[in-house]
Amino acid sequence: MHRFLVSAAHKSSGKTTLSLGLAAALRQRGLAVQTFKKGPDYIDPIWLGLAGGRPCRNLDFYLQPYAEILDSFARHAAGADVALVEGNKGLYDGLDLAGSNSNAALSELLGLPVVLVLDARGMTRGIAPLILGYQAFDRNIRIAGVILNRLGGTRHEAKLRAVIEHYTDVPVLGAVLENPDLAIVERHLGLMPANEAAAAEARIAAIAGIVAGQVDIERLLQVTATDKPLKPAMVPAAPVEQPTVRVGIARDPAFGFYYADDIDALKQAGAEPVFFSPIADAQLPEVDALFLGGGFPECFMRELEANRGMRASVRAAIEAGLPAYAECGGLMYLARSLSWRGEKREMAGVIAADVVMHEKPVGRGYVRLAPTAAHPWLPAGSHPDEIPAHEFHYSSLENLGPATRFAYEVKRGHGADGAHDGIVYKNLLASYTHLRSAGNCNWAARFVGFARQRKPLHTPTQ
Repeated sequence: MHRFLVSAAHKSSGKTTLSLGLAAALRQRGLAVQTFKKGPDYIDPIWLGLAGGRPCRNLDFYLQPYAEILDSFARHAAGADVALVEGNKGLYDGLDLAGSNSNAALSELLGLPVVLVLDARGMTRGIAPLILGYQAFDRNIRIAGVILNRLGGTRHEAKLRAVIEHYTDVPVLGAVLENPDLAIVERHLGLMPANEAAAAEARIAAIAGIVAGQVDIERLLQVTATDKPLKPAMVPAAPVEQPTVRVGIARDPAFGFYYADDIDALKQAGAEPVFFSPIADAQLPEVDALFLGGGFPECFMRELEANRGMRASVRAAIEAGLPAYAECGGLMYLARSLSWRGEKREMAGVIAADVVMHEKPVGRGYVRLAPTAAHPWLPAGSHPDEIPAHEFHYSSLENLGPATRFAYEVKRGHGADGAHDGIVYKNLLASYTHLRSAGNCNWAARFVGFARQRKPLHTPTQ
């Protein structure tokens, strides 16, 4: 088996593009590839999942205890020939001085060698002390090789290879020339989601071809080979045997931010996912609960407004008491209106507020929430700990009434108004915060249990 972590010296070095190319190139060789992404991220994992041919899994120090990270990695990597973990930020960057949640810390926890991606634009002899410094900074980290990225040409490559070979013992696994074909369309929230790109598979195949031609895949496999067995540390709970709860999940170009582990947790709790499109479908399917995840509703606000039937169906179902949960983009869709770049469009009109997009982030990063008595499926006193989560939104709520009930007090982060998050209306909970069913936050099981209890109380959705 082959396992490794792809990191970089700093952000925007091209490690995501190279990770995609490596995953797809390895898969083209007939290898089973399991991808992982460090930290809270939806967009990169969508692409990585397509490149690897199986759902990408997130590993997050803030949201998961060590034991859960180890178990997740072991459980999902066990059936693969290659386990590729893409880091976030630079190798040693992190929230604290000790680097306890850095890529290096994840590499050490999982026993993974590091493939270091270096943006080598404008560099020659100076690349040697950079590599030597990264080696010396933490001797517990093994840098198995470097991939030189964004090179100016073959002469530039030859100079860098000569310097690295002379001054270091780190192998050069690849040298990728500057190439506009490697660029993925970017948007205001980062890389364009692969579920929106009509030619995503073709784009990944093109990237794989370029990377395979400029990275020594055989050498990569050689330096990342291991015989160390993977042993999941936790025993999975038995699936719930109570009556199935049909959970409608919005999934289309406007909505696609879901953790694979959360979908698994919903199923484990006895849910049957029923995917639908707020853009294309005429009305809600027959469901017992509703989950509207994040995404880019602002980029499709004309199409969402034009689908009056779906907006009316969603509004009627929630008004009738259908248990519903919405995160970020889902919250935006449920508001009265959505404004962006001088354009205003009507949304579902469930939440008595208007959403306005901004050029800069309003809430970004990790958050901590304290549940209130208003939380519909987390009774007061049942969860004494603060809940770790994350947010990343460029929009804010306007004209929100003073009597609005909130499910959370925000101890860290911004939420809906800087102090609260989780708007509660009937059986709806809508927040800017993204939860993950990990650690002590078993939101999926609680939500399914809540929906199961109220299943006889609401009217059918159609």
